[in-house]
Amino acid sequence: MTSSTSDSPAPPPESVAADPLTTPLSALVRRGPVSCSLECAVREALDIMRRENVGSILLTDDQGGAAGMFTLKDLRDRVALGACDIDQAMRHVMTPNPFSLPDTAPAFEAALAMARRSIHHVVVTHDGRVSGVISEKDLFTLQQVGVSRIASTLCLAEDLVTLQHAAEDIRRLARNLMAQGVSAEQLTRLISQLNDQLTQRILYLAFAGSGLEEVAWCWLALGSEGRYEQTLLTDQDNGLIFTVPQGAAVEALREPMLAAARQANEWLDACGFPLCKGEIMAGNPNWCLSLEEWQHTFGDWIFRGDAPVLLNASIFFDFRALAGDTRLDKYLRGWLNNSIRSNRQFLKLMVQNALGNRPPLGLVRDFVVDGEGAEANTIDLKLHGATPFVDAARIFALAAGLDETGTARRLRGAGEVWKLNGQEVESWVESFLFIQQMRLQLHQSQLEKGLPLSNRLDPERLTSVERQALKEAFRQARKLQGRLESFFQF
Repeated sequence: MTSSTSDSPAPPPESVAADPLTTPLSALVRRGPVSCSLECAVREALDIMRRENVGSILLTDDQGGAAGMFTLKDLRDRVALGACDIDQAMRHVMTPNPFSLPDTAPAFEAALAMARRSIHHVVVTHDGRVSGVISEKDLFTLQQVGVSRIASTLCLAEDLVTLQHAAEDIRRLARNLMAQGVSAEQLTRLISQLNDQLTQRILYLAFAGSGLEEVAWCWLALGSEGRYEQTLLTDQDNGLIFTVPQGAAVEALREPMLAAARQANEWLDACGFPLCKGEIMAGNPNWCLSLEEWQHTFGDWIFRGDAPVLLNASIFFDFRALAGDTRLDKYLRGWLNNSIRSNRQFLKLMVQNALGNRPPLGLVRDFVVDGEGAEANTIDLKLHGATPFVDAARIFALAAGLDETGTARRLRGAGEVWKLNGQEVESWVESFLFIQQMRLQLHQSQLEKGLPLSNRLDPERLTSVERQALKEAFRQARKLQGRLESFFQF
């Protein structure tokens, strides 16, 4: 691969792994960074960039540490447009404190940083010293759409059309990454991160001018979005939490909250996230609640523990803050964890409900199939494949008082708390991620054929290797359910 600062991408090196985002950054750094000192004149730095044929230059301090970054974007915005004196020191036109990662970090961490921070370069260090710089082009040489470009577009979007184009770019990026063999855990987390930024921009525009500037509110992502496990087939699951200033009326605040939330729901729908058929959305008055109302709602569910409540638990208990005042999310999560840990009866009901959904392994045939019409003799990879892992991980995490919402992280975190066998936990995680990978591949195939997205898989279409791997994943789900049952015998 070419230098991290080169303007033309090259084929990936042979050392890059089959999953490109697991590649350590050390494998992507092919030369030391093009750099200059803080006191170097702009004119001289530009001459260095021209001679080296690069689009960025690293600014280093007296100890050789990364002090700043200067790119062609800085040249345009701070030098050309700003009529800058090109004889002044680079310290005045650089972008200070560039983001850095150790060279042992996987490429995925750099990709996630580019998405979160809307940056195009990451400094790579070895034992604390700068070893190189990687660019977005180094990470995604095969992509038509780049992570940081999508993130930058979202930061500046002012209308629905721009947001719709960005949403399509996210879906295109996901398809490109799937084609490159990116793992399910990394891909779903990256998709969720970019979808988060899309939603955050929609919320910014929806709440602008709402008159709620002095009110603390927090948009909650629920379900698969709350778990960072969105695939290409996902609808909306969200809620809104707010505080009521002293002397104010809840209903008087709820009305403008609902107006902003409904606009956000409609724009998300226009961007490819269908409205929830069960109306679990912040634009529904039932899920646009004050902090006290959310506590009352959760408390009532925990006390009752009937079938509708357990269904809600599978969606609402995976909440996480997506925008607004995240302190509200942290307070509600802490309150919920404490309430559930002390309620053994509710945990028992959750376990019984989870065990009612058994993996579809047959005694005579490999798999138990169901479905009707065109979906007859298929397996629902979401309901009967991923959900047993999701449900078990949720119960373990809630009982342990963990704040994590992602299934893989919940299983690993619970494994540490409950002193579970590490290999056993990793087998559960790998099996869950394998099923997630199959769901993504199924969606990709459906898109290529122009079919509606579905989680229904015909096992007869699998190769013998895929059938054995899926059977083993279902066996691991059964083992996890067995461990869940033995741990929560009340």
